[in-house]
Amino acid sequence: MSDVVGVILFLGVALYAVFGGADFGAGFWDLTAGGAARGRRPRALIDQSIGPVWEANHVWLIFCLVVLWTGFPGAFASIMETLCVPLAATALGIVARGAGFAFGKVSLTLRQQRVFGATFAISSLVTPFFLGAVAGGIASGRVPAVGDGNRITSWLNPTSVLGGVLAVTVCAYLAAVYLVVQADRRGLRDLEAYFRARAVAAAVAAGVVSLAGIWVLDSDAPRLFHRLFGAALPLVVLSVVCGLGGLVLLWRGAFRALRPLAAVAVAAVVGGWGVAQYPFVLGTHLTLGDAAAPSSTLTAVVAVFVVAALTCVPSLVFLYSLEERGRLDAEA
Repeated sequence: MSDVVGVILFLGVALYAVFGGADFGAGFWDLTAGGAARGRRPRALIDQSIGPVWEANHVWLIFCLVVLWTGFPGAFASIMETLCVPLAATALGIVARGAGFAFGKVSLTLRQQRVFGATFAISSLVTPFFLGAVAGGIASGRVPAVGDGNRITSWLNPTSVLGGVLAVTVCAYLAAVYLVVQADRRGLRDLEAYFRARAVAAAVAAGVVSLAGIWVLDSDAPRLFHRLFGAALPLVVLSVVCGLGGLVLLWRGAFRALRPLAAVAVAAVVGGWGVAQYPFVLGTHLTLGDAAAPSSTLTAVVAVFVVAALTCVPSLVFLYSLEERGRLDAEA
């Protein structure tokens, strides 16, 4: 049962990486869009694209925290104590990002719009970095099974920095892909070309970071490295194939399957991390079985997950389908 709850947890992480990552990446492109005049149209498309769904996407983060807290309470406590600095920065970034996005819509002066826009954009860059740093600290075994570890080196280390940079580049790639499709659907050919070039650049950057990460993991997290190229190799290959397929579609201007390919590429990375770390929930010293709550609690977690899947997932699918068809646009 602990394995089942572990799979549910990583499913939530993958969904947040795909949906929440696209939101964070949109903020990255908002930050790099240029001045008010030059960046007006790209920012307008970003606003129209994420406006209907940006709050809903954080449900996956809440889901992950609840499952971790309930299913593996000891590991949750160690993670929260040891990685309190990047987690606090993440929480602050999410709140600041939401405030910047919401207040920017009702600001009356250019100065206010710039302040809230910068808050939204900078938070969208910082938050995924800290989330990636948290993942790196967990994966490299720097969170102890009991008590709190070093609150600085646990997230300022080669694997955490790799995780943070990779998270930023992957989010930028996801967002650019989604914005290419949105521009194509609206018939905005100039913005389609604009974001297509950025999607290619982000994909290349993510590939370079991933290749550099091979040497980082080999020296800093050897077990994770060997498992990624052992048990998790099929998922790594799937991610690479989907990433290259996405580049081909971008080059050819064929966008029908572009978003699913990008989503699968990112989800496969998260799944590969889960397989590589199994059976440990923390580094190489705390297994899922040892960290798990009593079996009655795990059974309740699985039961609640089934009920939530049957009730919440259809609503979210309906929301995303409305957004995909442009039914939630301000002008619709």
